[in-house]
Amino acid sequence: MTTPDRLHFTGDDEADRLLVEEPLALFIGFALDQQVTVQKAFSGPLELKRRLGRLDAARIAAMDPVELEVVFRERPPLHRFPNSMARRVHALCRAIADEYGNDARLVWSGATDGRDLDARLRGLPGIGDMKANALIAIIGRRFGVGPPGWEEVAPTHPTLGDVESPEDLARYQEGKRAQKAALRATRDT
Repeated sequence: MTTPDRLHFTGDDEADRLLVEEPLALFIGFALDQQVTVQKAFSGPLELKRRLGRLDAARIAAMDPVELEVVFRERPPLHRFPNSMARRVHALCRAIADEYGNDARLVWSGATDGRDLDARLRGLPGIGDMKANALIAIIGRRFGVGPPGWEEVAPTHPTLGDVESPEDLARYQEGKRAQKAALRATRDT
């Protein structure tokens, strides 16, 4: 399996390519993927790179958190909640700089097996269960570089790891909307 040249998450070729070329961008996109569209969340890493000049976990971690909040608030803001997302990205970058030698790729390439990969992902700030599942699917299915046993911890339900085209993204998002509507309907009865 060859690693794709992009992940079809934003509709912008440059932003989609960055998610594959720079693993930190992928993690930042997942950290931002909350209460905004997938397109907005995963476009954030490219805009952050433009504003900072480059994506470097140690450099971002070394920034004053208030300074990073200012970067996130520049027009247009990187997120609907720029201050809290700036703090989340700051914490994520600190973990990658400190625990993975400033190399986001080591999160998966250094994993001994699927369970270790799962634990590493869930241990990152801003990466909960659902995001870890999607990342496992991307790393294993799309990148083809999952450690031994990654399939055992991979999700069996659709995730962003199953998106291979803009059409797949549209279907995935429609499925998520339908799932949320069904959950709301169940709560309302």
